[in-house]
Amino acid sequence: MLREPGKTAQSKSYIWVKRSIKMAPQQVVFYAYGDTRSGKFAKSLYTNFSGVLQCDGYAGYNALTEIDRAGCWAHVRRKFFDDAKKSGTLHETVPLKLLNQMFALEKSWTSLDAKARRQQRDAHLRPVIDEFWSWCDAADIPLKSTLGKAVTYAQNQRRSLNRVLEYGELELSNNAAERAMKTFVIGRKNWLFATSPAGADANAIWMTLIETAKANGLDPRAYIRLLLEQLSQLPEFPTEEQLEACLPWNQTFTGTAQSTVA
Repeated sequence: MLREPGKTAQSKSYIWVKRSIKMAPQQVVFYAYGDTRSGKFAKSLYTNFSGVLQCDGYAGYNALTEIDRAGCWAHVRRKFFDDAKKSGTLHETVPLKLLNQMFALEKSWTSLDAKARRQQRDAHLRPVIDEFWSWCDAADIPLKSTLGKAVTYAQNQRRSLNRVLEYGELELSNNAAERAMKTFVIGRKNWLFATSPAGADANAIWMTLIETAKANGLDPRAYIRLLLEQLSQLPEFPTEEQLEACLPWNQTFTGTAQSTVA
């Protein structure tokens, strides 16, 4: 951000992203610009939200005291993977082996509905998770070591990580949201910066339209062209129903499915 009131051009600003779960019939990828990474902005982003939020262990989400949070096992696995590869060669440790087993089980349940997946998790995933926590509880390792930091990171989120056993709708990780953020980061290599907060907001709006179209299997170029045609025919103050007809999941044309957001 080059010209933001009260901040220098060298100061950091942030793009936040949230998206619907992969099982949702209507896929939404939403970007928002924030001048801070604090929990205050996280709280404003989820005002009036009720339900379950799956996210990583970032402390800023601790401000969301009225929302049930589910953790991301991929972030946990990443830290144990880094420890197992610290010598340059991967040596699968006990906790990493258990984490790999969790993801292997989940892969075999991809096509199941929420109820069936929860039943499978209760029968097969729960024992592996229990074994993982038992190993962490018994581990006698330096807290400042890479393995010690990985264990601490996991244990600090124990309750939220176990939530995947309660909700079959959830994935084992929030990788879908991570991929949506990666798309923005790649784009930033081209546009580099925003001049003003208004420009950053506009960027977030465009990315929301493009990525939501892709998440619903539409060609984003064709969808935006359709929007320009549809919106120009609406009255100056369109009704909610007229605007809703323009949403991606209400389009009848077919476009090229994209694979950036799964």
